[in-house]
Amino acid sequence: MFIVHVFVHVKPDAIEAFKKATIENAGNSIKEPGIARFDMIQQLDDPSCFVLVEVYRTKDDPAKHKETAHYKKWRDAVENMMAAPRTSIKYANIFPDELGWG
Repeated sequence: MFIVHVFVHVKPDAIEAFKKATIENAGNSIKEPGIARFDMIQQLDDPSCFVLVEVYRTKDDPAKHKETAHYKKWRDAVENMMAAPRTSIKYANIFPDELGWG
């Protein structure tokens, strides 16, 4: 498994639009065969900060995801909503093992 946490800081007036666009993207993303999980979480003490938790089956799957129409639609839709450029950290899976991701 290949896990990416994407950190997003959204302009305060764009929070609801960002959530709507990202939920649509996540709903389509979890249908991709290379994605085991795609979560969006919102920071409690700063609701303009989000983390996307993306769990891919292989290291090649993020690139495949970025070629999908729903990702490109999301990327273009949220570009002007960002208060700062998004960042990411990549992780290797330890527990549960790959079978635990379903």
